Amino acid sequence: MRYIPYLFAGTLFGFTLVKSEAASWYRIMEMFYFQSFHMYGILMSAIVTGVIAVQIMKRFAGRASLEGTPMEIPAKEKGRYKFVLGGLIFGLGWGIIGLCPGPIFALVGMGSVGALVALAGALHGTWLYGVLRNHLPD
Repeated sequence: MRYIPYLFAGTLFGFTLVKSEAASWYRIMEMFYFQSFHMYGILMSAIVTGVIAVQIMKRFAGRASLEGTPMEIPAKEKGRYKFVLGGLIFGLGWGIIGLCPGPIFALVGMGSVGALVALAGALHGTWLYGVLRNHLPD
């Protein structure tokens, strides 16, 4: 029962992604071909929302969360090249399949077979990273 709010929030998020056409292959391709501002507007609003949320969390750092644990934002690790490399891999995958991982579950819920393939690839990549993690450079 304690996970019901998360299920509701995820369902609402998926509905929003579908209705805003953020899960549309055509909208994503328009973005990559610089033919439309639609997806860039969505991404920029997500960045602004994230910045505001992080600033609020920093202001309340040290206070207890709803679960009673102290809120804190850990410092990023050194070696930022791995974030650049990860971003490049993420972006290449996004461009190749024309699907952001965010709406995968929403598209699976809509019955998209292509999203099932993308989900299988994402799960396989996550598993492969877990296997190779200790052998990758820091």
